Amino acid sequence: MKTPLFDIDNWKEIGATLARNKTRTFLTGFGIFWGVAMLALLLGGARLTTELLSRNFEGFSSNSGAIIAGTTGIPYKGHAKGRSWSLDLTDVERLRQSFPELRAVVPIFQSWDNVSCTNGSYSYSGSALGAVPEYVEICTPLMYSGRFINAADESQERKVAVLGKKIANEIFPDTPDPVGLQVELNGIPYSIVGVAGNLGEASINGKMDEKVLIPSTTFRKAFARADRVDFITFVGRDGVRLRDILPRMRSLIFRRHGIHPDDESAAWTIDISEQFEKIDMVFSGLNLLALFIGVSTLLAGIIGVGNIMWVIVKERTQEIGVRRAIGAKPRDIVTQVLCEGMALTVVAGTAGICFAALVLGVAGLVLSAERPTDVQMSIGLAMGIMTTFVVLGTLAGLIPAAKAMKIKPVEALNSK
Repeated sequence: MKTPLFDIDNWKEIGATLARNKTRTFLTGFGIFWGVAMLALLLGGARLTTELLSRNFEGFSSNSGAIIAGTTGIPYKGHAKGRSWSLDLTDVERLRQSFPELRAVVPIFQSWDNVSCTNGSYSYSGSALGAVPEYVEICTPLMYSGRFINAADESQERKVAVLGKKIANEIFPDTPDPVGLQVELNGIPYSIVGVAGNLGEASINGKMDEKVLIPSTTFRKAFARADRVDFITFVGRDGVRLRDILPRMRSLIFRRHGIHPDDESAAWTIDISEQFEKIDMVFSGLNLLALFIGVSTLLAGIIGVGNIMWVIVKERTQEIGVRRAIGAKPRDIVTQVLCEGMALTVVAGTAGICFAALVLGVAGLVLSAERPTDVQMSIGLAMGIMTTFVVLGTLAGLIPAAKAMKIKPVEALNSK
């Protein structure tokens, strides 16, 4: 007698058996189909959500922080409470020299009043930022054209500007690329060397699309800032936890400015890495939730396979008895029952994978219209889901198969 697993007639019989009760087979197959499809869609959807949310922080250094001067809250060394103070370039240099753990220390010069950006009859009221070349260590710009501020611009105090994309569109509506042209900032002409914007939604005091960036040395002269810095940003080297060095950084600055070391209100310190850690936890929780829901749906389909196998074994008790009576071995009966479950699982599971791939493919095409997005499941993921489901579906048929193996020919032939 042929082994059922490689017997074509046996597979034909399995197909006929499943076809005899179309409704039951369809409902069980649909449970398998939906379980596989939901698992694949949830995993793909979690990946898509993670990618879309990650875009909000694209280009922004995850291991960065900032120190912003505030108002003292504790009297100290003859200074009254409520004293305002400012960070300056000396603080920047001391941080650079005292903390080799920092890859970059970047002073930020920000205009708090709107700056008039003019090109002939076109104008835009935006904000100006005095940038150093190291600014890109904190927030990498999306350069639409031209270049960013460089060291020569900084050292030579050049009157050059990088326009935000929105400003460029407003004051140069008929010029696709204004690089090389001039723009007037509060009536002073600057040469445009680049057009930039934000890679993500995270930014420093507003989006770069609505700013005009000029060298910090030029900015300090134009806005009479001397060496006063609005705030200081910094980036830690790989493996450095900013939370471990921030207290020492505060202490260094407080000593120089005569501020009580325990004065929490005197400066606001920000550790961006802590925020990114929280975001990573949200992403991990989202993936676990998707996996839990998908696996739960998958198990419901597996239980359906076990149930239908149990019903099939019960309905075919006499047939199994006849097979045993004419010489079928117990393993042949077990293999036949398992093959029925496997056939249903493979067909419905494959359909579920194909459906999920189609939905994810369409979603990818829709989202890629704005920006390339890869949400399609990998071959490895598809094969992993199918393999897991086939194995579990086969295991779900073991109990009904074991029952079929124990059926005695005489009892089976006498059953009704």
